Amino acid sequence: MTTQPLWAVADMTTAMRATANGALPEQVSGLSIDSRTILPGEAYFAIKGDVHDGHDFGVAALNKGAALAVVAAAQREKFPADARLLVVDDVLAGLVELARASRARLDAQVIAITGSVGKTSTKEALRRVLAAQGETHASVASFNNHWGVPLSLARCPASVKFAIFEIGMNHAGEIEPLVKMVRPHVAVITTVEPVHLEFFSGIEGIADAKAEIFEGLEPGGAVVLNRDNPQFERLQRRAKELGISRIVSFGADKKSGARLIDLSLHAICSAVHANILGHDLTYKLGMPGRHMAINSLAVLAAAALAGADLALAGLALSQAQPAAGRGVRHVLEVGHGEATLIDESYNANPASMAAALNVLGAAPVGPHGRRIAVLGDMLELGATAPQLHRGLAEAVRANHIDLVYCCGPLMRNLWDALSTGTRGGYAGNSEALESIVTGAIRAGDAIMVKGSLGSKMKTIVNALETRFPGRTAVDDIAV
Repeated sequence: MTTQPLWAVADMTTAMRATANGALPEQVSGLSIDSRTILPGEAYFAIKGDVHDGHDFGVAALNKGAALAVVAAAQREKFPADARLLVVDDVLAGLVELARASRARLDAQVIAITGSVGKTSTKEALRRVLAAQGETHASVASFNNHWGVPLSLARCPASVKFAIFEIGMNHAGEIEPLVKMVRPHVAVITTVEPVHLEFFSGIEGIADAKAEIFEGLEPGGAVVLNRDNPQFERLQRRAKELGISRIVSFGADKKSGARLIDLSLHAICSAVHANILGHDLTYKLGMPGRHMAINSLAVLAAAALAGADLALAGLALSQAQPAAGRGVRHVLEVGHGEATLIDESYNANPASMAAALNVLGAAPVGPHGRRIAVLGDMLELGATAPQLHRGLAEAVRANHIDLVYCCGPLMRNLWDALSTGTRGGYAGNSEALESIVTGAIRAGDAIMVKGSLGSKMKTIVNALETRFPGRTAVDDIAV
C-alpha cells in the first residue's frame, strides 16, 4: 500500500507565494512545526512562538530528513546557501495561505466545533464515529488556536470524506478569522460557561464570541446548539440574524432536535436512549458522565447532518474514549490491591470541574477505599475566581467526596470552605502537594486529579503513576 503525498511542492510554492531555494523534492508527505518529532519527507514550518523561534531549529529539521523548510526571508541567512527552502515574508501567514488552498481543494463535509467545555472530547468522539464510515481528518490534540487551526487544515488530505476542526478562543474576535478559513458545513457549540471571564464582561460576551463560529458557515449549512444551556436563545437569535435556517438543538429539553430520553450512568460508560432528528436510537457510550452523554447527542446530530449513517454512528460511540488528560482512567497497583486514578489534568473551569466531581462521585471504591479529589487552580476567571472556587464545595458535598487535596492560591478558597473531615491536604503548588498525595493513597481509593493547565496537575498524575505502576483501565461492563 502506497501513501499519497500530502502536497506537491509546486502547489505549496504557488499557494504561499514562496521563493524556492535548493534542490527541492516534488512532494512532501506531511507538515510539522516541531524539529524534535519531524519525520523524513515532511515540510518543516519555522513558526516563531512565544518562547522559541522555529528558525533556530530549521537546520536540525533538515538534517533529520525534512523534505524542506519554510522560512522567513528576514532569517534566510541562518541556512546554508543550498538548503532546501521555501522562503516567504512571514511563515505563519504562509501557513494560513496553504490552509486556505487546502480548504479550496476539499470535496468533503467539514465540521467545526467550539464551546467552553467539551470541544476536544466531542471532536474525538466525532472522529471515531465518522472514521468508521469514510476517510476522516481531524485536528490533533487541542490544535485550536491561531496556528493550530491553519496547521490542521493544511495537513488535511484532499481525499478525505469528512474533516473535523476544533476552534478555541479566550478573547473576542479570535474565532471569526479561523472559521472563515475552515468554512464548515456544520458548526457545533458544545456549551457556553464562565470560562476566560478575565477577558470578558460576562457570560453574554462569551456567548457572542462563541457565536463567531456562525460567520464562516457555508451557505445552506447547519449549526448544532445546546438547548439546555441558558445562552441557547442568544445563540439561536444570532444564527438567525446571519440568515442561518438550519438550527439543530441537542439536550434533555423536550424541544431538542437531538433529545436525551433516558440515561443509565455507569462507572466508565453510559447507556443512552435518544431521539436524533426523528430517529429513535439506543447506544452505549464508552465514556462516563452525564456531560459526555449530552455531548454525544451533538456528535450524532453533526454526523447525521454530514450525511453519515446514524445507526452505524451510534454503534461506533461504544468505542469512544476520553481524550488524554480528560478523564482517562488508570489502575494503580497499591500494596496488595488496586486504586483507580482519573486523569483530568489537562484543564479546568467551573463547569468541567463540577462534571469531573460528578464522575468521581459515581466511581466505585474498594472496601476501605475513599473518593479523593486532587484539585489545582482554575485560571482566567477574573474577579469572580475566589467565589467560583469556593462554590465547588457544594459539588464536593453532593458527590460524597471523602477527601479533597488542594493546591494554589485560588484553591485556598475551596479549602477554607470545606468541612474539617474532608480536608486532605493543602499546598501552594502542585510540586509541593505531590508527596502529600502520593503518601496518602491506599488500595481501594478512587482519585481524580484536575486543574487548569497552568496549575501543572499533570505532575501529580505522573508521580502517582511512577510510584504505583499499573495499567490503563479497560471497559469490561456490558451495557
